[in-house]
Amino acid sequence: MNKSTLALAVAVGVLAQQAGAAGFIEDSKATLGLRNFYINTDNRNGTGANKNEEWGQGFDLRFTSGYTQGTVGFGIDAIGLLGVRLDSGGGTNGGTAASATSYGSYGGTVFPSKSNGEAVDNFSSLGLTAKAKISQTELKLGTLQPKNPVIVTNDGRLLPQTWQGGQITSGDIKDLTLVGGQIEAVKGRNSSNNEQMSIAGANARSASGRDSNKFIYAGGDYKITKDLTAQYYYGNLEDFYKQHFLGLVHNWAIGPGVLKSDFRYFNSSDDGANGHDPLYYSTGNYSSTGTGKGKVDNNLYSGLFLYTVAGHTFGGGYQVSNGSSDFPWLNQGDGSSNYTITDMQIQKFNRAGEKTWQARYSYDFAKVGVPGLTAGMVYLRGSDIDTNRQSATVPAGNNNSEWERDLTVAYVVPEGPLKNVGFMWKNASWRSGIPGQRDQDENRLILSYSIPLL
Repeated sequence: MNKSTLALAVAVGVLAQQAGAAGFIEDSKATLGLRNFYINTDNRNGTGANKNEEWGQGFDLRFTSGYTQGTVGFGIDAIGLLGVRLDSGGGTNGGTAASATSYGSYGGTVFPSKSNGEAVDNFSSLGLTAKAKISQTELKLGTLQPKNPVIVTNDGRLLPQTWQGGQITSGDIKDLTLVGGQIEAVKGRNSSNNEQMSIAGANARSASGRDSNKFIYAGGDYKITKDLTAQYYYGNLEDFYKQHFLGLVHNWAIGPGVLKSDFRYFNSSDDGANGHDPLYYSTGNYSSTGTGKGKVDNNLYSGLFLYTVAGHTFGGGYQVSNGSSDFPWLNQGDGSSNYTITDMQIQKFNRAGEKTWQARYSYDFAKVGVPGLTAGMVYLRGSDIDTNRQSATVPAGNNNSEWERDLTVAYVVPEGPLKNVGFMWKNASWRSGIPGQRDQDENRLILSYSIPLL
């Protein structure tokens, strides 16, 4: 039994003796989230499947207890996830079959895969979290969904990603929020199983794949003024990378609107085996080898500016990814998110050497009498991307580019019998001059509804 599982069992035992205490039941909540999700990806060139397409119905049942009375309050949370396949036939799920040299893909675009690469009919998981609270300090052990600059939970498909470990959060010091934790495993958004963690370049499901069961993180947000927040976070995936983050967020009332400035800096370096063992290497620009891999070495700077006025939000940003490797983050190869201003629907725009500018616009139609309707667009262009030597005739380079355009239209019914039913359409196009990459067009249709049970 690992440490987090043992701690969870002990905490549940203590809780069982106090579950009748006032607060535990009275403050409990339960909701059932429903998500109908369709995705269609058109791969425009290259080899392999030209289309990936899946459709499913997701069920997300959550129970959040209150706390028992006393100096130390105890509670327990639970999350039950179920995904049911509605359509994924004809080899369009994007999964790959197992072979003598590969374990096959973790899954397709939405669903886990069988050994022959076909999508399963359904998949499910259950997560439990024991928690304890003293004043404004809370400890959680078990299933977590952290979201901070060095670890971000992905919720971009039918079911969300979850993690196993422990986390402590404290708000006892005025204007300062502190957080720290350790993660031992992760369950992907298209999986029922907990896996160890890895990064791009080392996460292939083959005999040469490498992973880790220890990611530690700590940091905090400090409100210098009501409009200015400073951040520092640290993350370390054992045997892969160490990462420091500095952030500054400011809101400034200008005329009738508000200007939000968001500055971010990441410093990432190798840790343990990643510094010397090729099996732990990251992707990036390593022109002396044909693999395009090496140790983690990246500095990423970015700034994003958003001006909101009368329902309109105008935005622009710029990001630079320096160093000999791509920007690293927790990435098992089955769908992941990171805390960069360029984490888009299709691509991340944080390759070695890449310089990216972006423009944004969104509008809230409540300002013209249509509450619940919103629309937005983002355009990004990255250049100066470093690439490794592909072959004797395709040398290493640093003049490759890519661009992506994302459109989103969403509507949430504001009142009546269908109140809180949500509809969303997300469309994206990505084009690239990077050798070996395929251009993509993608559509997602999402119907969602949350039902309160308690």
